Amino acid sequence: MVLDAVNSVGGIVMPRLLEALGVECVKLNCEPTGQFAHNPEPLPSHLTDLCSRVASEKADLGIAVDPDVDRLALVCEDGSFFGEEYTLVSVADYVLSRRPGPTVSNLSSSRALRDVTEAHGCTYTASAVGEVNVTTEMKRTGAVIGGEGNGGVIVPDLHYGRDALIGTALFLSSLVRSGKKVTEVRAGLPQYVISKNRIELSDRSLIEKILEEIKKRYASERITDIDGVKIDFDREKMWVHLRKSNTEPIIRVYSEAADEASAEKVAAEVMDIARKIIG
Repeated sequence: MVLDAVNSVGGIVMPRLLEALGVECVKLNCEPTGQFAHNPEPLPSHLTDLCSRVASEKADLGIAVDPDVDRLALVCEDGSFFGEEYTLVSVADYVLSRRPGPTVSNLSSSRALRDVTEAHGCTYTASAVGEVNVTTEMKRTGAVIGGEGNGGVIVPDLHYGRDALIGTALFLSSLVRSGKKVTEVRAGLPQYVISKNRIELSDRSLIEKILEEIKKRYASERITDIDGVKIDFDREKMWVHLRKSNTEPIIRVYSEAADEASAEKVAAEVMDIARKIIG
């Protein structure tokens, strides 16, 4: 496999983990100089070198971690991006197959975790956005695994914090036991697409008015308002989440559906309602 540790502490701890697991590792950006070789956010646009290297090395897998090694991004054997939302989903699917129990992620994370959890006959709960909110809900529900859609995996048996080391170990264990290629693992998970948009405002006082109007318009759907407003369209298996920023005069609009067009459409609908209020 190929490892991209963005020239941070991951360049020390990740090779040690992989060596202990008997994994042959090609190191990319593993000198812990603190001089990041690229933007440290483990997103597709920042991991083009890793994707290319996985393909050229004919590696089974590519792994990228962020500077403090709490987020894990995966690259398939063909050089395609596994999807940061699916790191937690795939690891949870494996954990639940061996130890059934509740799961938790935040409101803006993929519905795929809920689908996988329910397929194992277990209960899924959504928390407000933020690691502390996820872990609080995990403790309340006795969750066996949880995390966030940014590649953060939390396994309480280890500790209540995102940890790319345990995420890596569990994913590799699942890969070995299944005998599948990474692309096959990804194809076997529920297929969703998330769209991320934003509404900019000059008047922050309009935010609550917009959120209240959205709740009224979609009152017939399942609404969660513990952190902004999330509308779940359960029949269509899609959702849209509006959440105000604490630092900027904006509302973040995340939506998810089975295809990009549907995710964009539901986002456009709520954004149109907001713009009419803004004027």
